[in-house]
Amino acid sequence: MTSPITTKKTTKHRVEHYKDPNTPLTGVLEQLAPGEPTQGRRIALLLHGSIGHKDYLFLKRLALRLPIDSFRFDFRGNFESPGPWRMGGFEDDVEDLNAVVAYLTNKLGYLVDIIVGHSRGVVAAIRWMCTAKEAQGVRGFVNASGRYRMNVSHYSHKQFQEVYEANGFFIRTETVARQKWTAKITLADMEEFANFDSSLVWDQFPKATHVLTMHGLQDQVVPAYDAIIYSRAFGARSPGTHQLYYVEEADHNFTGMQDHVAETILEWLGMLEGNTLSTGIWHTGVKEPSRVNGSKL
Repeated sequence: MTSPITTKKTTKHRVEHYKDPNTPLTGVLEQLAPGEPTQGRRIALLLHGSIGHKDYLFLKRLALRLPIDSFRFDFRGNFESPGPWRMGGFEDDVEDLNAVVAYLTNKLGYLVDIIVGHSRGVVAAIRWMCTAKEAQGVRGFVNASGRYRMNVSHYSHKQFQEVYEANGFFIRTETVARQKWTAKITLADMEEFANFDSSLVWDQFPKATHVLTMHGLQDQVVPAYDAIIYSRAFGARSPGTHQLYYVEEADHNFTGMQDHVAETILEWLGMLEGNTLSTGIWHTGVKEPSRVNGSKL
């Protein structure tokens, strides 16, 4: 059963960037009680992945169903946020996160309580949570399709290497929010991407933050095994818990399963609020429905 959409006020915000005034970040604030003060109120941050945008996949529908206020934004060089996009620019993403958190906390008075990331958004969120003092207050983190092994990428495959060697770069063209998006990816970009250190999660990720990892077994972008590595890191902490959910039919973007992703996150948040989370496999003890000819009974 799909959770109902909550009554919220939706407003667009432009966040001035402390590092570069020419790269303001565009985001959307969803408020449950817009007439009430935001000082001390909890808020969720929703982070898109590579070559994505603030409303893609499950982010908007999750935002409209969350029981708390939320903010989702375009990282620099994506959709409505100007600036250069770099394949290996994870530190740029972390700077963007710092700018958004400063805006939400210093200007609006919010407390960042929940972070939900997809793909590249996971990598940026983890680095921020491992290095920012504000992250110590984050109670919950959702890792959807997050990459751990940065040197295992579809851009390192032979056909791309041949293009790099011939031209010195690779042109990637996509359609993002119905708009054409093009970027030049060089070997230096890929080396920066592959050398990004994701190992901080083992020692510096907040020990009290509860984590849900969701990963599709049909993911052809980020190997499903990366979720196992994250499980080993997150599961070794205390008092924070970790739940691993492998989604059998899902690809990297959970195509056709956006409501299921949102519902799962909402269920997990309910368990967080009820203090019933424990480390293990998602829905441990829940019997799998019987199937006949591939269909559930």
